[in-house]
Amino acid sequence: MKALVLQQQAEKIVPEILALSTDKRPSGDVIVDIHWSTLNYKDALAINGKAGVVRNYPMVPGIDFSGVIHHSEDPRFHVGQHVLLTGWGVGETHWGGLATQAKVPADYLTPLPEALSLRKAMIIGTAGFTAMLCVNALEEAGITPDKGEIVVSGASGGVGSVAIQLLTALGYDVVAISGREENSDYLRSIGAKKILPRSDYTHPAKPLGKQLWAGAIDTVGGDLLANLLAQISYNGAVAACGLAGGFTLPTTVMPFILRNVRLQGVDSVYYPAAKRSKVWERLAQLLPESFYEQISSEITLEQSVEYAKKLLNNQVTGRTLVNLRAE
Repeated sequence: MKALVLQQQAEKIVPEILALSTDKRPSGDVIVDIHWSTLNYKDALAINGKAGVVRNYPMVPGIDFSGVIHHSEDPRFHVGQHVLLTGWGVGETHWGGLATQAKVPADYLTPLPEALSLRKAMIIGTAGFTAMLCVNALEEAGITPDKGEIVVSGASGGVGSVAIQLLTALGYDVVAISGREENSDYLRSIGAKKILPRSDYTHPAKPLGKQLWAGAIDTVGGDLLANLLAQISYNGAVAACGLAGGFTLPTTVMPFILRNVRLQGVDSVYYPAAKRSKVWERLAQLLPESFYEQISSEITLEQSVEYAKKLLNNQVTGRTLVNLRAE
């Protein structure tokens, strides 16, 4: 098998493309021939040696993948079956998807929905799965399209891009917050009605501001999330799933107790296996065919280190697809 391997050398993390013996793989009862993976923000952190992502070395990064069952010791899966994987600490504590093959516990796998190809599943990937969970959280909080506009932060990234498409498909009016003015046309093309500069939200937040939004999906955290909370209308809700802008929340209890605002954390890593197929079926139903053309770029395994640097430097728009079958 060929893989991107992260190795610790003194105080430095070194990424290399290596040919590995299959007996080096970690434990698991299913072997998958990987066709597609992706580059996510967490992968970029790991590849660039940022602290707090990878727990042990050597490690194969890649927090998701899709592929075909090569061998299975679990009766739920059979040779030749198409499957996908997101989360479960893969790429952090267990070898991940930036390889031509993976050996994983069967519980980590989800059967591929009939409406999706292996490639389409990874255009959606962890980012799309997380975005769907965020949209579900707003719906569960009673935020319907007639309540008002929904604001999405980190709109040019993977989660933000998919969230805009999903919300638009469901009839919501979406406002995008982005730090990249050059992406305005792209954001409008996927459904955003308005685009606001991220610089408007990086200052320390007031306890309360003008009520502007029925709800929000926040992928950034920090001051940006605090500013959004201060602008959420009475009975509104925020689904928060990211911390690229910081893990602290410099706000007060005032939005929660004076405006009845709900802050819902969204985790996609350990989302229950029994519920995952339903989420994927909904993604397949809601996303238009144009989605798969608008928000993805395709690279090879050999380009993944270069693109991981670009992703951390905010130079990548939408989803980055890694073709593990490319020659």
